[in-house]
This record gives sequence, C-alpha cells and structure tokens, in this order.
Amino acid sequence: MTSEATRQDAATGSSATHDRLPGTETAGSGQIGPTGRPLPDFATPPPLDRHGPARVIAMCNQKGGVGKTTTTINLGAALAEYGRKVLLVDFDPQGALSVGLGIPTHQLDVTIYNLLVERGHDLRDVIQKTRVENLDVVPANIDLSAAEVQLVGEVAREQILARVLRPVLDDYDVVLIDCQPSLGLLTVNALTAAHGVVIPLECEFFAMRGVALLIETIDKITDRLNPALSLDGILATMFDGRTLHSREVVRSVVDHFQDKVFHTVISRTIKFPDATLAAEPITSYASTHSGAEAYRQLARELISRGGAP
Repeated sequence: MTSEATRQDAATGSSATHDRLPGTETAGSGQIGPTGRPLPDFATPPPLDRHGPARVIAMCNQKGGVGKTTTTINLGAALAEYGRKVLLVDFDPQGALSVGLGIPTHQLDVTIYNLLVERGHDLRDVIQKTRVENLDVVPANIDLSAAEVQLVGEVAREQILARVLRPVLDDYDVVLIDCQPSLGLLTVNALTAAHGVVIPLECEFFAMRGVALLIETIDKITDRLNPALSLDGILATMFDGRTLHSREVVRSVVDHFQDKVFHTVISRTIKFPDATLAAEPITSYASTHSGAEAYRQLARELISRGGAP
C-alpha cells in the first residue's frame, strides 16, 4: 500500500517535501499555469465582521466520478479555515459526503430526505457538527433515492429544498450542495435553491461532452425558476500534468468558457482517497500537502470572484 501510494504521488508531483502540484506552485508570479493563463495571486481573505446571510452554491455535474464530493468537502473545509461558517448539504442518495466526514448514515433516523418529504422537522436538529471548526453538514443516506418519485406530485416541487434551507441561511456564510450525478428533480431543486453553480470537470475528453447539456439546463433554470442563478466557475479536476490529454482538455475548456474556468486546477493524488478513508478533509488530514493548498487557493479564488463572502 505504501509503495503504491508513493508511486502515485511521485507520478503527480508530490513527495515527502510536498512539492506543489500544477496550478499552485507559481500563483502570483505571472507564470503560465495549467489553464494557459498567468496565475494571479489570490490574497488571503480578511475575517468577516458578521456571519450570514449565506450564499448557496450547487456542486453540479451529471457525470459521476468527477470530484464533486471531494470538492464539496475540501472547498468547504478551506472556506472554514478562512473563518467562514459553512454548511454542506449532502444531496446524493449515495451519502458519500456524509460518510466522508465520518457520519454513520445508516444509523440516522432523520436526514435531508425527511426534511424534503415530511413536515414538522427542524433543520437545526438534523444538522451535524463535524470535527472541523465552522463546518457543519446536513446528512443523507439511501432513503433520499425515494424522494424524486415522492416529490413529483408536490406543488412547487422544484422549490422544496429552498424552503428547507431558508430558516438557517442567516446562520452561515456559505452553503455548498453536493448534487447527485443526474439532471433529475433533486438537481433541479439544488439549482433552484442556489445563487451559484460550480462545475467540477474531470480532465478527460468524455467528461467535456456533458458540460454543454449542463450549461443548457442551468440556463433553463435561470430563465424559468431562478433568475438569480449564475455560473461561478468550471473547476478542472483529476489533472495529470504529465499527459498531453489532460493539458489539451484544460486548454479546450478554457477556449470554450474563457474566464468561467477557475485558474486553480486540482491534480490527481492518492492523498484524496486516503483522506476520505480517514473521514477527514485533506486540509486537516494532510494540511501541508499540495492538494490541501490547491483547495485553499480555490477558496481564495472563489472569494475573490465574489462567489463567497
């Protein structure tokens, strides 16, 4: 196991001395980064005078395995490090976000599912604290898979999550919703409740093909249900700077979407699954690792873009 981890980290530019991964090593120097643009210097954000109201961000991509959950956990933890009060909403029936933060989902009697389909629950009673200061989570488990069918006949069915979240928005600065890999009713609920969307995009050609459909869906939600919704950015994930394929995918995404693509790029490293197994964000599991630094840089970039307070 150790040798395998060493080989994989060596392949992606990490080592015991935590050599920086592509996208973080020269930020602010003006050197060209993996996106083909000079890397700006994203300053450390100042502390907030007060908390709330929260800006709600949906982590969305109908393709699975692109880094949505990893990004939700680690971006949330990085924002929390900068003094932001963050609420993570597990909106995937797989419950990976909840498990990735050490919550025993199979033991929970009330989850986001109950909040969606039943009256009489208080969201504050469902919110779970994590081991990370300023980072809370609304958990989910397999029960959520039934919600899509049960909500079909509801009045204003697309706006139920927005109603569920409303009572706690003044308690937090950022709410991150980890969407399931589909464009069904749950994802439509997340987009209707959100102010912004972040699209994690794996650096593979086939991952690019669905982005146009997702952008079209976001445009429809903006037009018909949520005029306040905006695309905060597209985040290149699972980047492997050794391969021409990864580099070409990133450049192609930048050609198509220009400034909507984050400068920050998240590289492949064995530390991400290791942190998941430890039920911790990488920012605490391997605080000095370049993967942790990449998510801190993403948090700073998101704040500098106005995507978070």
